[in-house]
Amino acid sequence: MGMGQEDVTALREVGKLLAFLKEPEPPKGFRDLFDKLPQFKQVLNMPTKRLRNAPCQEQIWEGDEVDLNRIPIMRCWPEDVAPLITWGLTVTRGPHKERQNLGIYRQQLIGKNKLIMRWLSHRGGALDFQEWCEAHPGERFPVSVALGADPATILGAVTPVPDTLSEYAFAGLLRGTKTEVVKCISNDLEVPAGAEIVLEGYIERGEMAPEGPYGDHTGYYNEVDSFPVFTVTHVTQRQDAIYHSTYTGRPPDEPAVLGVALNEVLVPILQKQFPEIIDFYLPPEGCSYRLAVVTIKKQYAGHAKRVMMGVWSFLRQFMYTKFVIVCDDDVNARDWNDVIWAITTRMDPSRDTVLVDNTPIDYLDFASPVSGLGSKMGLDATNKWPGETQREWGAQSRKMLRYARVLMQSGMNWLFLITTKAPERRPLRFSIIDPTEGTHDNLKL
Repeated sequence: MGMGQEDVTALREVGKLLAFLKEPEPPKGFRDLFDKLPQFKQVLNMPTKRLRNAPCQEQIWEGDEVDLNRIPIMRCWPEDVAPLITWGLTVTRGPHKERQNLGIYRQQLIGKNKLIMRWLSHRGGALDFQEWCEAHPGERFPVSVALGADPATILGAVTPVPDTLSEYAFAGLLRGTKTEVVKCISNDLEVPAGAEIVLEGYIERGEMAPEGPYGDHTGYYNEVDSFPVFTVTHVTQRQDAIYHSTYTGRPPDEPAVLGVALNEVLVPILQKQFPEIIDFYLPPEGCSYRLAVVTIKKQYAGHAKRVMMGVWSFLRQFMYTKFVIVCDDDVNARDWNDVIWAITTRMDPSRDTVLVDNTPIDYLDFASPVSGLGSKMGLDATNKWPGETQREWGAQSRKMLRYARVLMQSGMNWLFLITTKAPERRPLRFSIIDPTEGTHDNLKL
């Protein structure tokens, strides 16, 4: 992979390192210190490497040369109102912060040097801008946007890194080498030295413009809303620069692939805070963040509800997760057959459904009654403990579970034949037959 990992599951180790950095624990002894040496070695890749000359500044446009129409910014869908930058890495810094913030916000083209910066109010860039306006009223807020950064830096921009850790530092951990950066030519922000194109400019308080509609990751065109205008004063780029873009639409789309990678990073972070969590899954078909399935090692009555509340409140990334389904550890969180079975056999809708009103919701979610404000639902699909039910809870047949999974994995391409006419009080024997391969196994009931 482009992030220096052999496959997506290897990113679990990155998540473990990130969890360690969020809550570092001192070594408990020499053996523990020795075990943590690989983590400390990776930390050496965190500081950025500053360059004086960088490929992203081989060509410079300024003044009247700045014309964003010279960049092949594309329209993704037929009814999109204008060309849209979808993969820009926006770099900002608050007035009282040493570290920079990196975020990915889409930007609508509205003029030769004007873009609309669509960032939501809780995102890092928007918070930096708000603090700047309070600290420096009337002054322009410096902004730079890098196009064509490396995969590790892009993933770092969407990962819940600790507030004291920069996304550049985390990108260095991901790829195993320091992130190379260069100072912008018109402001003090630092951008990836290997980027293809960099847009430099500013945002002025009060300069807003209507953004949208655009076909979005939900599969719908979003509503029109007002966001700040980004004025581009300089463009720097590589010789023969390649424009980096993507499209957003109903999953599966390219951002959904990034969501799969990010999911693996998130699991160890959650497990650090909630050790009872076995797995955590954000299905791409749920827009990669609107629905979560959590499996836990349940330890007491009400445990599932505690986990629901923890997921919603622990990381900003889960602020917009509308549905949280909690299952026991015998359920595969990534297998809908398992999850639906747990919901339909372990849930009473009245007792096991949690509804929370008036919570933050994605502005792009027009299913909510008010823009940006809606409800959340938690589903407790765990086996019920004393105190949660007065009935005797049924025992599960492990053999039934095993054979059900065999059949599901086969795509249900099976025939069931009674091979023995058993007398009364003796088990019936069934043969499970795959028409393409012959008899698979015998099942005794």
